[in-house]
Amino acid sequence: MTEHATSSYAELGRHLWAVGAINREMGRSLPHDCPPATLALISILARKGELRMGGLADLIGVDISVASRYATHAVERGWVERTPDPDDKRSRLLRVTDSGEELLAELSERYAEALSRYLADWSDTDVRHLIELLIRLRTSFDSCRAKPAE
Repeated sequence: MTEHATSSYAELGRHLWAVGAINREMGRSLPHDCPPATLALISILARKGELRMGGLADLIGVDISVASRYATHAVERGWVERTPDPDDKRSRLLRVTDSGEELLAELSERYAEALSRYLADWSDTDVRHLIELLIRLRTSFDSCRAKPAE
């Protein structure tokens, strides 16, 4: 890799770190009983549908015991429910409840409103371009994670 390429990736890394800080700042608007990890769990279940704990832990990128704590927190608040897995009675499936879907809709609206305030001076074209680049970034990461290590 050339020195210029290394420098570009280092700069990109700094900016991605800053985006993480922006995301954490936005997370401060979450309800006190809904930490970001719980929201991530609910969001994944809403997108993917019913999942076993192991699959959910893999998607969140945490150990199964950590995912279990997040799930318990969400179940206790009525945002997620556990049901018996019809294919394996020893296992449970997790799924988002109507209350969890309502929470996601409310928080999505809050997040969109905040972004519209922060990016009020951006054109619609700029916002769409950023979305396209972020989708491309996620796709690249997802495809690299899916490949076995050499």
